[in-house]
Amino acid sequence: MKLLVSACLLGARCRYDGFCAAHPLAGKLAERHQLVPVCPEQLGGLPTPRPPAELRDGRIAARDGTDVTENFRHGAEEALALCRLLGCEAALLKERSPSCGRGMIYDGSFSGTLTAGDGVTAALLEENGIPVYGESALESLLE
Repeated sequence: MKLLVSACLLGARCRYDGFCAAHPLAGKLAERHQLVPVCPEQLGGLPTPRPPAELRDGRIAARDGTDVTENFRHGAEEALALCRLLGCEAALLKERSPSCGRGMIYDGSFSGTLTAGDGVTAALLEENGIPVYGESALESLLE
C-alpha cells in the first residue's frame, strides 16, 4: 500500500523544535509499504524550528500569539494534493499535532492538556476519504 507518512516519524528533523519523532518500526513499515514522507507545516511555509502551535476554536496560534492558521490550512491542502497525485491509500500521521493529530490533540492552552479532535491535515484527509492512522496504530499496518 502507498502511505502518506509524517516525515518526523521517519526521522526527518522537521518538528517544530527542529528534532524528529522517529518511530522504531519505521524501517519495517518501509519494507511492507511504499512511503511518501510529508511535513504539512513545512509545506505550509513554516520554518524549522518554529514556535510550538496549538489548535483552539478553529484557529491555530503559535505560543507567541502569531496566528498560523493559513499556513496550516495551506500545508493540509498540499498534503492532500500529494496524496491524490501519488495515489496514497492511507496516511500515518504524528499524534497530538495541530496538523497531523488524529483523535486527540493539544487543547490550545499550551499546558500539555489533550482534548478530543483532529489536526487540520488529518481532518482534511479524512474528509476526502483517505483513512488516517496515528503512530500508535503503526504495528497494525505491519500485519
